[in-house]
Amino acid sequence: MGTKLGWGGLADWAVRWGQGALLGLLAISGAEHVSAAQTLVPVTGGDDGFRLVKVAEGLEHPWGLASLPDGNFLVTERPGRLRLIRNGVVDPQPIAGLPEIASVGQGGLLDVTLHPRFRENGWIYLSYVAGMGGRVGTEVMRARWEGGRLRDQQLVFKAEPKSHGGRHFGSRLVFGPDGYLYITVGDRGDQVRAQRLDDHAGSVIRLRDDGDIPDDNPFLKRQKNVKPEIYSYGHRNPQGMAVNPFTGDLWIHEHGPQGGDEINVIRPGHNYGWPIITYGVNYGTGTPIGEGTHRDGMTQPLYYWVPSIAPSGMCFYNGDRFPDWRGNLFVGSLKFGQLVRLQLKDGVVVGEERLLGGKLGRIRDVECHWDGNLYLLTDEPNGGLYRLEPSNGHRG
Repeated sequence: MGTKLGWGGLADWAVRWGQGALLGLLAISGAEHVSAAQTLVPVTGGDDGFRLVKVAEGLEHPWGLASLPDGNFLVTERPGRLRLIRNGVVDPQPIAGLPEIASVGQGGLLDVTLHPRFRENGWIYLSYVAGMGGRVGTEVMRARWEGGRLRDQQLVFKAEPKSHGGRHFGSRLVFGPDGYLYITVGDRGDQVRAQRLDDHAGSVIRLRDDGDIPDDNPFLKRQKNVKPEIYSYGHRNPQGMAVNPFTGDLWIHEHGPQGGDEINVIRPGHNYGWPIITYGVNYGTGTPIGEGTHRDGMTQPLYYWVPSIAPSGMCFYNGDRFPDWRGNLFVGSLKFGQLVRLQLKDGVVVGEERLLGGKLGRIRDVECHWDGNLYLLTDEPNGGLYRLEPSNGHRG
């Protein structure tokens, strides 16, 4: 399942990556083929190095994407539906078995990912917004995928305290190489919450696959009056997360205010500064936020954008179909409708290229798939799933 899964160690990860690629090629015969259910999308701007194929359409504000071992896809729709895409066709019947979901503002049904041992246990993980007493917040459940249905539903995580408003839920899900589940939670539009350790808002959460807290979580035994699920804090609204398959590090990106979108490499117990330090400013007025861009004891971003690109979705490319892209980081842009390619060297961004130029609209999720192509979700009322693949003769 590309870089959304960890494998309990990089060596095992590499083995499973190879198995996934083989199974993917068997499941999706002829990667260059465009089936009757798919539409070739011309790419303008003179770039003939790749082409876009529309895999499926008719999705209402799709948010998260997960690839099943049989080559089909699960897609979340923000209004509260989970869809199965089979052979390029969206099943008209939503998958049953979801909890009650609060579709409010930026919230609803959000991310989806598979357990690293999905083939053995069938666990699927979903993040969503749920309400209680007129307030809402991010929650995560898991359920077993059996015959196209969800069974054995279990609540894994509940962000607390819940609050009013429909902003900044964060909500990406990733399994790390350590086998633990990582969850991003936004600051809910209330900046100061991101600096509080007794509040899940503005943090990266780390849990066992059943929701229990790992013994080595950084705040489990250090302090009182903290949420022990917190792994890092000081985040604004992280909507992209991926494991670097070459190093095993967890990377996230997060929305800044006006300017200051960030990429951060996550370290246990680190404070990433929001809202005390930021490269962004207040909307409209352009006035400063916090104390500036640096403060002792607060971790600097690896990379940032001014002006903002409104990032969403990210993945590391580790395939063979675009050899020159291997090791690059791909980030979707909601604001500009672009796919941003970041070239990395020794863990540092050394180059940036912007692809697609608004051709698709708001790009919500990006997956570097085990078939060697990239898959994109567009956040539109009639959103679609697209495959970016090499054009004939392209070698990167």
